[in-house]
Amino acid sequence: MKTKFLILLTGFFLSVSLANAQASVDCNREVSLYAQSAKIKDYKTAKPIYDKLIKNCPDASLAIYQYGERMFKQLAKDASDDENQEQYAKALIENYKLRLKHFPNETKVGEAYGSIGEAMYDFELGTTEKRLAMFEKAWKEDEKNFSDPRALYIYFNTVIELQDDGKKDLNEVFELYDAFTKKIEEQEIQRAAEAEPLIKKQEEGTTLNSSETRTLKNAEIYLTNFSKIKSGINQLLGERADCENLVPLYNKDFEAKKGDVEWLKRAARRLSAKDCTEDPLFFSLVEALHAAEPSAKSALYLGQLAAKEGKSSKALEYFNQSAELETDPIDKARVYMKIAGSYKNSGSFSNARNYYRKALAIQPSLGIAYLQIASMYASSANNCAETTFDKRAVYWLAADYADRAGRVDPSLKSTAAQTAESYRGRAPQKSDIFSSGKQGQSISFSCWIGESVKVPNIQ
Repeated sequence: MKTKFLILLTGFFLSVSLANAQASVDCNREVSLYAQSAKIKDYKTAKPIYDKLIKNCPDASLAIYQYGERMFKQLAKDASDDENQEQYAKALIENYKLRLKHFPNETKVGEAYGSIGEAMYDFELGTTEKRLAMFEKAWKEDEKNFSDPRALYIYFNTVIELQDDGKKDLNEVFELYDAFTKKIEEQEIQRAAEAEPLIKKQEEGTTLNSSETRTLKNAEIYLTNFSKIKSGINQLLGERADCENLVPLYNKDFEAKKGDVEWLKRAARRLSAKDCTEDPLFFSLVEALHAAEPSAKSALYLGQLAAKEGKSSKALEYFNQSAELETDPIDKARVYMKIAGSYKNSGSFSNARNYYRKALAIQPSLGIAYLQIASMYASSANNCAETTFDKRAVYWLAADYADRAGRVDPSLKSTAAQTAESYRGRAPQKSDIFSSGKQGQSISFSCWIGESVKVPNIQ
């Protein structure tokens, strides 16, 4: 009884002590002083105020932690020695944790733990396993808000390091790769959807307002970053995902796993993505999968096999079945791209464009679809107008589509720019425009293209 009383009494005095401490500190005033110093990056002045706020007013303002993040990142970066850098890096991590504790409703869990993992990686804190634990926590608890491109890359790189050390199974690497690729593509779709109507406005000669300009700029920055990260992740995966590794990996487990539908799906998907479809294993997987659970995926794989055998009409039949059955938007777009490619290869350009547009309607970041349409337009230049000038004008339209490919998919920027330049080189030049007297006029193409292009005004 006496012990219980002493515990209660100690708790009472501690709470009174804390209340008195807070009463002796004007939290609002200290936050204001702290923010003033932090805004101008006067961290020598800001740091002691930060310490006072953390001790006495940890829940006074979210700004404590927002400015704290910037402050400790800079202090760690500018540290004169390893000891000071480690001290500031640990303070940065503690800042993320305190924000989560005191402002849980205004802090994204996935973003916070992803940032902790990044800090541990950047400043070489903890073991590789401990860094991985932070990224896994971010991914498992709040995948939606774990979307920073660099954090995703470091997470994947960490798993690769552990796999190289024999501490992670290759299947785990593939599963994470699939999940990351899908997430990045979803982010690309979102940003490309924001950019596409604004790009079209610019192409039509409409000046964007400041808000639209900012939206387009941000979307293009994100698309560039995600393109780089996707490329980086593919490089990290490297030879691990080559047919020489995949086929033996799945061959080894096929007999034991051929009744496991999920395993069959994963194996067939990876072999299909890497075009490892000539090995007999792929046929065995598809046959087992279609027998166990006929689906969009098994129809897709059967289409690929038919295409490999030169049975184009049968391949199209399977691809169309796959598109009808597919419920995942990104996978449906991929099927549409395959259908479009089949039609393009057979010279059915109108049907091909129809399916490229279907794919773009789902996934606006598919710059390759715009390049393919541009290519078909260029191929049809001699068939879509009467005069030589109008025939060559088709290349302006092809160049516009090539430009758009680079805008929505930064990984194609260089290729798209070179392609557009090549097309414009074949289009009428200034002297041709002057001689034609058509500057500023619209030229319509009556063939399957069915679009028009405006002749540039010459200065």
